Amino acid sequence: MGKVFLVGAGPGDPELITVKALKCIQQADVILYDRLVNPELLQEAKPEADLIFAGKLPKFHMMKQETINHLLVKYAKQGKVVTRLKGGDPFVFGRGAEEAEALAKEGLEYDVVPGVTAGVAAPAYADIPITHRELGSSFAIVTGHCKKGKPTNIKWESLAKAVDTLAIYMGVRNLPYICEELMKHGKSQNTPVAIIQQGTTANQQTVTGTLSSICTIANRQKISNPAMIVVGEVVRYREKIERLKLMNHNDAAIELQQAY
Repeated sequence: MGKVFLVGAGPGDPELITVKALKCIQQADVILYDRLVNPELLQEAKPEADLIFAGKLPKFHMMKQETINHLLVKYAKQGKVVTRLKGGDPFVFGRGAEEAEALAKEGLEYDVVPGVTAGVAAPAYADIPITHRELGSSFAIVTGHCKKGKPTNIKWESLAKAVDTLAIYMGVRNLPYICEELMKHGKSQNTPVAIIQQGTTANQQTVTGTLSSICTIANRQKISNPAMIVVGEVVRYREKIERLKLMNHNDAAIELQQAY
């Protein structure tokens, strides 16, 4: 029997992959990878390794989850080292648990290799701390999408009242619904919101607003998935950092002018 590694590739920046995850790529006979995996990481694979795209687009799955499970089992039973490579972390909205269950049912050996998740990394790259001792001491990781579309099964009332910061995955399409639910259940319409598109990559774009304004801003800027939505007072920290950077830049420019 072979072995399967359920591996988190991180949020986009290839340098954020862990040492163990990189070894799993380098040693694999077969790699099943998702669409959010940075292509640079696949260059680390052995020349003879089989690379199989198992990605999913919104409303369009190149490969059904049942098929992915079947392939993991199939190749492991052939005695191969299989790396299931996912963006972010395999157990954070990555269906890694379903794949682990399928392997366990067949008595196959597997390891879970955690990865840096976008809910923490994307805000950090946008100068937004997911926690801050003055602005937010708790945060929740939330899906903004469910099988039937709108995340109606999420307890928005509890999240609105009990958690300081929300990191919402896959929520751009349902952004109006999410903002409405949070305001309906007690969040101020002035609560800061940031959306980080393609976080940690060279194409990262960040827009900020409030629960009452962010939908208009996102539409105007044509923000689309993959994107991370951050709701909470910690978003204000980005504005503070931007002001400090601007002040330092202006001071440096004045010093340069005075020098000449």
